[in-house]
Amino acid sequence: MSIDDTNIIILGGKGMLGTDIQKVCRQKNFNIKVLDLPELDITNHVQLREAIKDSQIVINCAAYTNVDGAENESELAYKINAEAVGQLGNIAKEMNKWILHISTDFVFDGSLDRPYIETDETNPVNTYGKTKLAGEQLLIQSGCKYCIIRIEWTYGEAGNNFISKIVQYAGNNKMLKVVDDQVGSPTATVEVAAAICKALENRPEGIFHFASSGYVSRYKMAEFVFDKLSMDVNLMPCKTKEFQTPAERPLNSRFNCSKIADMLGIEIERWESPLEKYLKQL
Repeated sequence: MSIDDTNIIILGGKGMLGTDIQKVCRQKNFNIKVLDLPELDITNHVQLREAIKDSQIVINCAAYTNVDGAENESELAYKINAEAVGQLGNIAKEMNKWILHISTDFVFDGSLDRPYIETDETNPVNTYGKTKLAGEQLLIQSGCKYCIIRIEWTYGEAGNNFISKIVQYAGNNKMLKVVDDQVGSPTATVEVAAAICKALENRPEGIFHFASSGYVSRYKMAEFVFDKLSMDVNLMPCKTKEFQTPAERPLNSRFNCSKIADMLGIEIERWESPLEKYLKQL
C-alpha cells in the first residue's frame, strides 16, 4: 500500500507539533484526519478505538506537557502520557495499525557526558519524564508495530515555548537570567514534522532520536535570539540550581541523531538556520 492510499490520523493534532505535521502532510497530499480535545479525549478508550479504526497510520502527539504541573497532577499526567498510550498500543495491535509516538529527552537524567543514543539507560528525574517513559514502555509491551521518536527543545508557531517566552519576558524587562548549564539542540517543530512525514513512507519500527544538529546552552541560545531580533537585553548567565522549580531538569539533553538520519537518508540541518527563520516570523 502506497502512502498516497493510506489513511493517517493525527491525535493531539492541534498542538505545536501536530499543527506543523498537518501542514507538511497536506503539502504532500497525504490523506489525514486530525483529532484533539474536545472532540477526542485520548484517555477515553471508547473514543480512542472509534478514532483510529479507519486509519492505517496513527501519529500520537497527544500529551500532558506541563513539566512543573505534572509534579502536582501526576495522576492526570500518567493517564495521558502512559495509560492512554498503552491502551492505544493494545488497540493498534488488535487492529493491525502502525503507531508513530512522540516522546522526549526527559526520559534521561542528563548526567551523561556525551550525546544520548537510543539504547542508553533511561532514568527520568521528574514526574513528566517518568510518565513519558512509562508510555514508551507500555506501547512496546502492547506488541503493536510502533515507532517512537524522542524530540527535545522544540519551538514552533502554534504554541508557547522557551523562545517565545523569553522574547515576551524581555519585551517587558531589560534584565533576564538564563541558565548556561543546560545544553541541547533547539529544534523547530516544522523540522520534526518533515522528518516524521518522511518516516511515514517506510514505517520504521523502534526508537529514534530527532533534534537539530549542533548543541548550545540555553544562555547561548537566548543570546542568539536577542542578537537576531536586535533586542537590547541585559542577559545574565546563571546555574539551574539557582532556579527553584517544582520539577528538576536534565542538564544534558544532547541527542545523537545518526540512527534516524541514516534511516531517512537525510542530513539534519544545524539549529541556527531554522531558528533564524522562526524569529523572522515573530
